Amino acid sequence: MSKIPALKIGDLVAKVPIIQGGMGVGISLSSLAGAVAKEGAIGVISAAEIGMIEEKDFFQHPQEANKRALRKEIKKAKEISGGGIIGINIMVAMTEFEELCVVSAEEKADIIFAGAGLPLTVPLKEIRRNGTKFGVIVSSAKAAELIFKYWDRHYKDIPDCVVVEGPKAGGHLGFKLEQIFDPNFALERITPPVIDVVKKYEEKYSKNVPVVAAGGIYTGEDIYFFMNEIGVDGVQMATRFVATYECDADIKFKEAYINAKKEDVVIIKSPVGLPGRAINNKFLEDVEKGKKQPFKCIWQCLKGCDYRKAPYCITQALVNAQKGRFAGGFAFAGENVYRVDKIVSVKELIDELVEGYLRAADRSQ
Repeated sequence: MSKIPALKIGDLVAKVPIIQGGMGVGISLSSLAGAVAKEGAIGVISAAEIGMIEEKDFFQHPQEANKRALRKEIKKAKEISGGGIIGINIMVAMTEFEELCVVSAEEKADIIFAGAGLPLTVPLKEIRRNGTKFGVIVSSAKAAELIFKYWDRHYKDIPDCVVVEGPKAGGHLGFKLEQIFDPNFALERITPPVIDVVKKYEEKYSKNVPVVAAGGIYTGEDIYFFMNEIGVDGVQMATRFVATYECDADIKFKEAYINAKKEDVVIIKSPVGLPGRAINNKFLEDVEKGKKQPFKCIWQCLKGCDYRKAPYCITQALVNAQKGRFAGGFAFAGENVYRVDKIVSVKELIDELVEGYLRAADRSQ
């Protein structure tokens, strides 16, 4: 009888080799992350403007509210998880990236995942002092090489884990528009060169650095394929975890996933200048027609956002969606969202994924 292999990141051992992707704003908080970690996978809280969801003083003191909310959510997730692995997703593009890394380490988060930019300047002393691991999210071998080379030179250290995110992911994508549907940039094509980059540094540091595949992975059979045919150590999945009872989003957000058809999944140009994958709705159709959604920028939460030119505030749109207010927002989602047809518990979902993996393993023997 086959067994699904554990995902080992340093001394962290996830008996289910799945990282639940961090989804902002407020889609993956303590309820989802805690439930995932409790089932033996890695639960991840998204730090993106986390204070906007529940902190009453967010509009007066956004940075303080974000830090306070992040501390609360880490504590809550740890309680729910019963000793499971809790990660924090922090976008490098966030103005307070380094501060939130320090907060996560102080609260003894198990691992930080940094994407949406190259995590070069990192408060590594604080992170290492608190025993927190650091994973990087990349979309190419070139990005992985840049990060590892910089860390090697400046920190005499390397990241603990690498997530390779392909073009079928939801949310902001690390690809040019013309690359998204180009088979040369498919996840199974871009991952092996990243594994090669990591191997080089693993040898130099005598350290095992797992590589994880992400973006469009949907079934246990997909997990088996990437782990056994492509050679990754685990997978990251986000879209599938939205339609769970424990997901922190409003029921209307989850219903948007369940009701989405294949033709509803669109590529948009985000106000921060990147392509993103979302579920089409009236809000996005109005933006496409050139209609500006009035907003007041209270502070520059994303480094690359020019609020004077933006047709709408991306953060406010995502918060509205999280609360089920789709007249003022939209849902990001992965390419396979149209396959989601019901809400299940996190336990049911993980059991289904593990069973699918084992079925594929038994068939291959």
